[in-house]
Amino acid sequence: MHTTERHRFRPMASRVTVLAHFFGVMAIILMFVWLLHYRGGIDLDSDSSDRVFNVHPFLMLFGFIFMAGEAIMGYRMVPAERKIQKLFHMVMHLIAISLGIVGIYAAFKYHDKVGLTDMYSLHSWIGLGTFIFFGLQWLFGFFTFWLPQSSVATRETMLPWHIFSGRALLYMSICAALTGLMQKATFMQLQHGNESRLMNFTGLFTLLFGLAVDLSLSLAF
Repeated sequence: MHTTERHRFRPMASRVTVLAHFFGVMAIILMFVWLLHYRGGIDLDSDSSDRVFNVHPFLMLFGFIFMAGEAIMGYRMVPAERKIQKLFHMVMHLIAISLGIVGIYAAFKYHDKVGLTDMYSLHSWIGLGTFIFFGLQWLFGFFTFWLPQSSVATRETMLPWHIFSGRALLYMSICAALTGLMQKATFMQLQHGNESRLMNFTGLFTLLFGLAVDLSLSLAF
């Protein structure tokens, strides 16, 4: 698409970005309400296994999915020169990885406290696999697009694959989040009620956040 034609979609991309932030913030607020009001709070060093576990869903949503979405949108939408946009993209992803590490640690710590087997569920397979590939994607991007050793031809060849991988990993992380919410609801044997609806809306807003992020990226390119 010609540059002038792409610019026609920039205002729409900006509006979709605002919508993405709305969905993301709503998902975080609902998650926060669920963990504080229904699940007893968030504390990685608590003697309560439930409060230790609660660090996991909160950081994987806010620290991993939301920050990764911010990184994706910021690559095109931050009003700055290309190098600053790339730096923002890289740093936000690094923050997502760092907080994700703490979130995953909280899940393993919870399993140790209550005597659960690690890596037994589809949620854990998708989640840890996504996180590992996410880290590899960050390293690939750093060495290919940030360091000056890569040629322009190499960057142009790798860019579509990098973009596809980023989008795929965002949806994989959302899939992990949704299966995690379903798994937790099953363990708690929730009946239809306020807590169940709250968890459903949290998952719905998380999915809408991912869709809006993807759409904003499509319109911005």
